[in-house]
Amino acid sequence: MPLAVKSLILVAVCLVAFWGWTQQRARTHEARAEAAFPPEGQIIDVSGHPVHAVVMGNGPDLVLIHGASGNTRDLTFELAPRLAERYRVIVIDRPGLGYTARINRTGATITQQAALLQEAAAQLGADKPIVLGHSYGGAVALAWAVTRPDHIAALVDVAGAAKPWDTGLSTYYRVLSHPVLGPLVIPLLTAFVHDTRVEQAVREIFTPQEPPEGYLEHIGAGLTLRRHSLRANALQRANLLAEIEALHPLYGTITVPVEIVHGTADTTVGVSIHSEPLAAQIPGAHLAVLDGVGHMPHHSDPEAVIAAIDRAATRAGLRPVD
Repeated sequence: MPLAVKSLILVAVCLVAFWGWTQQRARTHEARAEAAFPPEGQIIDVSGHPVHAVVMGNGPDLVLIHGASGNTRDLTFELAPRLAERYRVIVIDRPGLGYTARINRTGATITQQAALLQEAAAQLGADKPIVLGHSYGGAVALAWAVTRPDHIAALVDVAGAAKPWDTGLSTYYRVLSHPVLGPLVIPLLTAFVHDTRVEQAVREIFTPQEPPEGYLEHIGAGLTLRRHSLRANALQRANLLAEIEALHPLYGTITVPVEIVHGTADTTVGVSIHSEPLAAQIPGAHLAVLDGVGHMPHHSDPEAVIAAIDRAATRAGLRPVD
């Protein structure tokens, strides 16, 4: 056998062995993350689709929707328990993230996600809740209000993606959402990237504030690095701009009370690009601009977010006027 052929065979064997080792490391990492951070709530069956939801408290129904790469733990760290003192709070993992299964292999649209979350909330007894969405979750909440107007009492948008933007998709998301490169690169990330790298990325999202004490230990960074979550999140993020371009002309049809909260120091979702034009487009919408606050107002200034929820509930007739 020619030396060149032997060399190719050896390389192929080494690549196969490396790939098998990588997949095994990835599975181990995923198992470790899921053991350390199991579901916080219940897994319900929504038309044959597993959905993870955390329910707490009593009062008017309030659904909380997390942002990109996140899960219920971002909202159960402090916000949901505080709100549970006077609301029945339902925190739901979006498809492919946390412990809700993916809807499809192409990236669930914000409209598909809104439909699934609305049906899950209704199954839990919340047919017409107040809906809060943070960041990417804000886009899902807007899709809910536009496409399911009879199943929402009020909308609270917290640093939400709402309007088209002109910056390109990052290399990270371009690679992970690519039909060939994504499935090749993602197992490497799961296998070899340490959870502390995710924690560092979270710190950057909080800028100029810092995560509250105990937050990084609570959120379950390893859940983000699971293969299916990396892929689902990348596809959703890659498709988001086109979905918002299609949806945003319809925001003017929203008739429920709308409260918007956004920080001036948010460099992830800019207030002037998203929340200011959104507030101008929706009749009666109220925008609270938080000076110096970054992309995580529900942690950096939870009082402002809770006040916005209370205003939305009052305007919807679900709480008495103070």
